[in-house]
Amino acid sequence: MNPTFAAFAAHAYTEAGLDRADPLRNDPDALAALWPCARVLRLDPQLRAVVAADGQWQPASASQPDALPDDALFLGIDRSDEVPWFARIDAQGAAEPLLELRQAASQWPAALAARFAYARGMLHWQQRTRFCSVCGHPLRLEKAGFVARCQGCQLEHYPRVDPAVIVAVEHEGRLLLGRQAGWAPGRHSLIAGFVEPGETLEQAVVREVHEETRIHIVPSSCRYQGAQPWPFPGALMLGFAASAKGGQPQVDGELEHAAWYSREEIGLALAGKHPQIDLPGELSIARSLIAHWYDRADQ
Repeated sequence: MNPTFAAFAAHAYTEAGLDRADPLRNDPDALAALWPCARVLRLDPQLRAVVAADGQWQPASASQPDALPDDALFLGIDRSDEVPWFARIDAQGAAEPLLELRQAASQWPAALAARFAYARGMLHWQQRTRFCSVCGHPLRLEKAGFVARCQGCQLEHYPRVDPAVIVAVEHEGRLLLGRQAGWAPGRHSLIAGFVEPGETLEQAVVREVHEETRIHIVPSSCRYQGAQPWPFPGALMLGFAASAKGGQPQVDGELEHAAWYSREEIGLALAGKHPQIDLPGELSIARSLIAHWYDRADQ
């Protein structure tokens, strides 16, 4: 494994550990045969996990249908035990204990939380993909929930993933952090933004940093570090490190503040001891990138 990627093993939603078994998605008989021995993630209509009273996932439920429901989403097969996994929205689930995805990431095993994130992202797309954007006719889910086919023009619609870059920008031993006005008091993070059509990831890094802070990135310095699915609702965060040409950050739009911070200041913030800076939580790739920069800055 590339040692750069190994530094990012701690953040959430990256370790689902499933064979997605794409060929089975077009085989309803095979999926029906898997259903009786499946483990099923149940989510309520607001996409919270239905759990036991202690907040843990329930692998079975008395309300589980005997036959494969039409709305069952096939997630894949755990090859460690050959058990299939599905997810579905349970309209009655709101009457039971519920758990948000961010809570699950801090309370559940990493693989289970990642499967929840996978299911949540897919079900969110299904909920918001009901009609064809071309002709307006209703859509019908096919391929175990991974394709929505228009009943008018027959156009196929696929799950949406929105790529976004997030970057640890450094200059002369300092790290660039910014904050938005709507964040919790003291919260600072790295510069991030969505990739636009016709743009490479590196070009998105250069553009976003300049748009938000007026800082110029050295294009050749952009280095991919790792990724994190971020299903709030459907982003894929692509982490980078880059060097800047210098200068003082200037903000006049999305950010209310941006500044350079020394390694000593970042160390205090990582330890939760900085009087003014509160960093993102340990489940996020932002935190991983910051910690990775801090560790490398001492080398």
